[in-house]
Amino acid sequence: MKHRVVAIVNQKGGVGKTTTAISLGAALAAYERRTLLIDLDPQGNCTAGLGVDVAAGVPTTYEVLTGQERLMDAIRPTAFPHLSLVPATPELAGAEVELVGMVGREFRLREAFSGFSGSEFVFVDCPPSLGMLTVNGLAAADALVVPIQCEYFAMEGVSNLLKTVDEVRRFLNPELAIDGVLLTMYDDRTNLAQQVAQEVRSVFGDLVFEAVVPRNVRLAEAPSFGRPIHAYDLRSKGAQAYLELGREYLTRRGENHG
Repeated sequence: MKHRVVAIVNQKGGVGKTTTAISLGAALAAYERRTLLIDLDPQGNCTAGLGVDVAAGVPTTYEVLTGQERLMDAIRPTAFPHLSLVPATPELAGAEVELVGMVGREFRLREAFSGFSGSEFVFVDCPPSLGMLTVNGLAAADALVVPIQCEYFAMEGVSNLLKTVDEVRRFLNPELAIDGVLLTMYDDRTNLAQQVAQEVRSVFGDLVFEAVVPRNVRLAEAPSFGRPIHAYDLRSKGAQAYLELGREYLTRRGENHG
């Protein structure tokens, strides 16, 4: 069975992108799906959020994109069954510059998947920009998941992202799909959150997941302990929301979640 590569993308920062990459990945792993996370953000928040320390000489996404290491050799186990990681360090920022001079620079990540096996789902945590790293994520992906926070200016930048997706489809990756749009940081006590949710659903329709991620203190705390929310506080609303999202995601893919 071919793996599915899903880029988690939104050019706005602070929308819950890395939290979604970790938590949806961990949810699918909890449903015993072999899941790989690829940290494509030089900030390395996905790496830190899983408690993975990157020692000197350990291959990262930088070495994979620059062709120094094979993707398979950069995969690291995590403390969580069925969940593995290709880590990132700040050195990855240099790849943004180095890739510009390379032939086929947009396809470095896609090429890295040649001969790849061992995971059913691959989630790529893209940086909050539309630079060369994100373009590599989009060119390599089968589909996107777009987190949108239920706050002011939520839709700001989404139109730019959709334009970029259209261009990627035209020139780099005609099969690129959108697996879903995820409402994050939802506070049902505010009219604003309800209005934003309504607006997002009116624009994206059935692409919007039914599962909604609430604003949740435990969700915000979990990364500093290097653990996905399910391992940090399974009973929290955040953990339950992502488990629900995992079930819905598998159902949309026509799969049983057990």
